[in-house]
Amino acid sequence: MALLRGDSGAVRRFLDRIGTIQDHYPSSRCPGSGPPRWSGATGLPSADGYRCRVPERPSPDEPAVLVTLCTGNAARSVMAGAMLQGAPLSIVTAGTHVVEGQPMSRRTRAALEALGWKADGHRSHQVTDGDIDDSALILAMASEHVAYIRRKHPHAAHRTASIKRLVRDLPPGPGPLADRLAALRLDEVELGDWEDVEDPAGGEDAVYVSCAAELADLCDRLLPRLGDGSTAD
Repeated sequence: MALLRGDSGAVRRFLDRIGTIQDHYPSSRCPGSGPPRWSGATGLPSADGYRCRVPERPSPDEPAVLVTLCTGNAARSVMAGAMLQGAPLSIVTAGTHVVEGQPMSRRTRAALEALGWKADGHRSHQVTDGDIDDSALILAMASEHVAYIRRKHPHAAHRTASIKRLVRDLPPGPGPLADRLAALRLDEVELGDWEDVEDPAGGEDAVYVSCAAELADLCDRLLPRLGDGSTAD
């Protein structure tokens, strides 16, 4: 699109805010709809399945948003999003370099089902400015995704971390999650390969199941710490 070439930051931001992927979703959805936003209580899509993307910030009555972030939003972030469905947060799964609107692969679905999880209705989603602005926590699957946020969205670096770092470093409540994240000085920590959950893309079924099992353990250990008054194992 010629309109988007050159110095067109304002146009890009505008399109991002109203949602550039609406053609991937049924016309009965609200204009500019994003991907499913999973309910923390049930792990199912909200009443209409999608949350309209509008320029206004979310209502104070809405749950804070947790963004699970990987590269293609095809495996790791999808798995983590399903496994964190019990969090007191609204879950958005996204990727840093995404072909929009694609269903999850057979291997991702099979790996989730092997461990008793589902992510029905998933469509791949490029992380947007709106996702970042709405987020209380951006949960990265690898250090490269933390680096991406630091580079593209530096204002959100203080609430962005790899899942392995948070499992290791995030203290339990009591106390607001935002305060506990701030105490970790996440925008200043040195990133390392030890933080990475390996991408299963290109692997056989067993590789996907191994990735899902690793994430299930990490999510189980992190989940109790995501509330304001919780305790961790």
